[in-house]
Amino acid sequence: MVDHNPLQCKKLFLFDLDGTLYLGDRLFPGVRELLSAIRARGGQYRFLTNNSSRSVAAYVKKLTRLGVATEAADFLTSVDALIHYLREHGGEDRRYYVCGTESMKSQLRAAGFTVAERREDANALLMGFDTELTFQKLEDACILLGQGAPYVATNPDWVCPTAYGFVPDCGSVCEMLWRATSRRPIVIGKPEPLMPQLAMLEAGVSAQETLLVGDRIYTDIASGANAGIDTLLVLSGETKEEDLPTADPQPTFVLPDVAALLNILES
Repeated sequence: MVDHNPLQCKKLFLFDLDGTLYLGDRLFPGVRELLSAIRARGGQYRFLTNNSSRSVAAYVKKLTRLGVATEAADFLTSVDALIHYLREHGGEDRRYYVCGTESMKSQLRAAGFTVAERREDANALLMGFDTELTFQKLEDACILLGQGAPYVATNPDWVCPTAYGFVPDCGSVCEMLWRATSRRPIVIGKPEPLMPQLAMLEAGVSAQETLLVGDRIYTDIASGANAGIDTLLVLSGETKEEDLPTADPQPTFVLPDVAALLNILES
């Protein structure tokens, strides 16, 4: 049984989106009330998503359509983390071939990076969740990897949940490229600790006061564990109860959904 007190003491809540707060265009019960309750308690929340296919503006628009009032400052995406990483590692001088959506390319250009539309003009490869993926992009990626180009990916997710099931995500495409080239990327998003670390730094909240809430063990829960923060696994998305005995890492807390977290905070 969950001890309520530790959850009630948290000041920063880091929420995954897909499978945690909504699925497709269906907002899960209790989400609006939960976010309001956190703010009413003097707490903060951020939305952390590995999905690089959409801009923050698109996420704000989607949640607004679902009846959740948000602003850009509430979000941190894997592209935001990627931009931070590239700046910290001297990536401004490279020319990037991007296996990602036009939205991802636009975000990189807006941040001052050079995006090459032709493989011949590139000297580094970036991989994201590319809903516009073509075989030509895969071929170009393989050629660049064979030439030894630096290789960075936004996230390792095997699949992305949708209202009609799962579709291949960035991790599945990276696995295919590994089979073809024996090259693996540097991964930036969850399960790496960078995204929660950036969120805590921006919010001015300690690791002990932070909780990461998500539906995936190998990305959400692992990211929280790697950042040294407590984690809450919700069983509303990819992970099911029968997966828990072999889960690694183990979440700090497990609840059926975010509505159950609302009940705890209001008790």
